[in-house]
Amino acid sequence: MTQTMTTVDVPEGTETPHKGGRAVRYGRAVPFFVVPFGLLFVLFYLVPIGYAIVQSLYTVERTGTFGPAREVFGGLVQYQRVFEDGPFWASIGRVLLFGVVQVPVMLGLALVLALLLDSGLVKGRRFFRLAFFVPYAIPGVIAAIMWGFLYSPNLSPLKPITSAVDFLSADFVLWAIANVVTWVYVGYNMLIIYSALLAVPAEVYEAARIDGAGPIRIAWSIKIPLVMPAIVLTTVFSIIGTLQLLAEPQVFRSFSSAVSSTYTPNLTVYATSSVPNFNLAAAFSVVLALATFILSFAFLKFTQRKGVQ
Repeated sequence: MTQTMTTVDVPEGTETPHKGGRAVRYGRAVPFFVVPFGLLFVLFYLVPIGYAIVQSLYTVERTGTFGPAREVFGGLVQYQRVFEDGPFWASIGRVLLFGVVQVPVMLGLALVLALLLDSGLVKGRRFFRLAFFVPYAIPGVIAAIMWGFLYSPNLSPLKPITSAVDFLSADFVLWAIANVVTWVYVGYNMLIIYSALLAVPAEVYEAARIDGAGPIRIAWSIKIPLVMPAIVLTTVFSIIGTLQLLAEPQVFRSFSSAVSSTYTPNLTVYATSSVPNFNLAAAFSVVLALATFILSFAFLKFTQRKGVQ
């Protein structure tokens, strides 16, 4: 006898039978999960973006030299100033160079550490997993202060090294900041990749071992391709974080004269708003947000074209 199984579409909000015999209403529970997120998203994301865009369309005018200041609609005047601002675009180029070097190094280290923890070769994986993550638990400002003292020739306990190489000079300070960022965020990215590795079924590795694959071959041909979505995710986060670089260079201004008030785009925004010129700072912020979106979106499209799912 052949039995035919049919599926019935249940309208949204209707009761669905439960194993215990009780009915569960899913439709009414949805707003309790969606509404809090939606409110927070609107209040702390969409509203500030909208306010910045509105502010960027205004300019301040004075009647005479000492007349009262008043805001008037200026259209795209502030954006014209942004595109004519050489130091701002120099700071964009500086953080792009920073990202091209620092992001691959940081994610490469995170991937290696995650593979080591997942390999079974490391004893005490819980300890090392926590130890790798601890730097991320330290606030970025504290980490920058700590490394700033380590780099200072007169204060560092590593005086033979800091006397030979001036890490706070104009030639090295960008990479000194990159070292701080790498030290802080390697463990964070490692945990994301390691979590993706834990989600891979053990049967996949067992089948590879039966076929004669060794640990290195399994890591290269199986583990890395399977965690590629996690690597893409951490890369997008890193691109966004690179263009938002602020705390570390702001602290390093106290240690090095090579770090100016326009060293990074966010420092430029901060310095401009401190003048104060909130309208121009808002225009800087909008352009920076657009640049971040374009770079992140371009990277995602590139990875999709390469077949990374």
